Amino acid sequence: MSICSKRQIGVGLASGLAGALASAIAFTPFFLVACGGGDQASKPVQYPTSDAGGIVTQGNAQVGLTTGETSGLTGAAKDAYERGWRAWLNGDLPGAKAAFQEAGTDAPTSPAPPYSLGTVMERLGDPSGAQTQFRASFTNKPDYEPGICAYALSLASNGKAADADSFLSDKHAKLPNSYVITTCYAEVKSLAGDTTSAQSLAGDALRVKPDYSEAMVVIARDYYRQHKIGLAMYALQAILQGFGDSSPARDKDNAEAHLLRGIIERDQGQRLAAMTDFDAARSSRPDMVEALIQTGAMKLEAGNVADATPLLEASVRYAPQNALAHLNLGDAYRLGGRPADAKKEFDTALSLDSTQATAHYDMGLMYLFSPSIPGMSADTQVSTAIKEFQTHKSRRGPTSPGATDDTDELLARAQAKQAELKNAAATPVAPAPSATGGAKPATSAGPSSTGGKVGGSGTVGGGH
Repeated sequence: MSICSKRQIGVGLASGLAGALASAIAFTPFFLVACGGGDQASKPVQYPTSDAGGIVTQGNAQVGLTTGETSGLTGAAKDAYERGWRAWLNGDLPGAKAAFQEAGTDAPTSPAPPYSLGTVMERLGDPSGAQTQFRASFTNKPDYEPGICAYALSLASNGKAADADSFLSDKHAKLPNSYVITTCYAEVKSLAGDTTSAQSLAGDALRVKPDYSEAMVVIARDYYRQHKIGLAMYALQAILQGFGDSSPARDKDNAEAHLLRGIIERDQGQRLAAMTDFDAARSSRPDMVEALIQTGAMKLEAGNVADATPLLEASVRYAPQNALAHLNLGDAYRLGGRPADAKKEFDTALSLDSTQATAHYDMGLMYLFSPSIPGMSADTQVSTAIKEFQTHKSRRGPTSPGATDDTDELLARAQAKQAELKNAAATPVAPAPSATGGAKPATSAGPSSTGGKVGGSGTVGGGH
């Protein structure tokens, strides 16, 4: 059994940075294998009985696949591998890594342990180590398609598109009837902007295997990258719904197709349809980080912090090196009144991607509107808010056409609050009335005039 690669479509976007989503999908490769996560781990895993392998299910979710050679794992190697699989399902990536390393030691000629180990290492932010493991998988079995594709897509995702193309050109020539490798090659061509070759290769894969839905997903994604949304939606309909009895759905539960369609629907303002597709993607792939982030972001936009938070926590467990996952989780913690936890997540997001201007916007909101932050005076808090808003303003770049930006309004509000605090500090305190002066009892303070949250839900609001 092999678990899924990090190479999935898109990077989930909250933060309102509309252009970033198209950019992320345009440069993020696709993924071949499905896998599970979350509370699925408590349910029994059902393995196919065929020696040729097939889909592994858990409950009603598709959580992985077996490839015939995996049946060769026995004894300690099998025990270690299944331990790694259980750790993966629980979102315990370090535990999965250790177990797959053990399985590889116990079964050094099997391709499955190094492939799965490479998958985990990608998620843990070690692409070089992951590529070494992917190479080991197809060294052990030269025609091992999952390892070949994962290696090429890892190269393409890490600034080595030419190397990925050269590598797959060679493999495609040696294995011309492999519709899986042909599809991978189509994806690499699409990522490079060579839409003609991408569409041609995906078509070649479909001629070999007409019902291969992953090739159709590549076609849809390539159209999306070319901003041909109508054609992308047509391809997605063929995958997910079909066109009547004469042309049924190719793969109605395809998580990648649901994710892409949900992103398009969200871009078009079809929120209900988008949420339905994101939920469908998560149902088939509970570990799908992009779907977790998208769903969590939409719930934050709707003010549903309680439901958004566990989704975003899961996204961080499955992708600890994903800056957007940490950014959105930080915003959930901010809105949930947990400023210390929010600050930790924002700092992590910036350590992973220092260009994340939105993190500064969110921290500005946190400092401005949190009633109090441990270790900070009210004056220090508002001064820090001003600094964060100014940093966001200097780094955000030009505002997209039609987008709104409330940074100047927030800055003015923070500066007004700062002036109020200075005036209050400069005003002499009136002497306390005498005990016999008939003083009226104190009344409860009313809500602060700055109690509202300008910018809505921060990362997912405010037009950023």
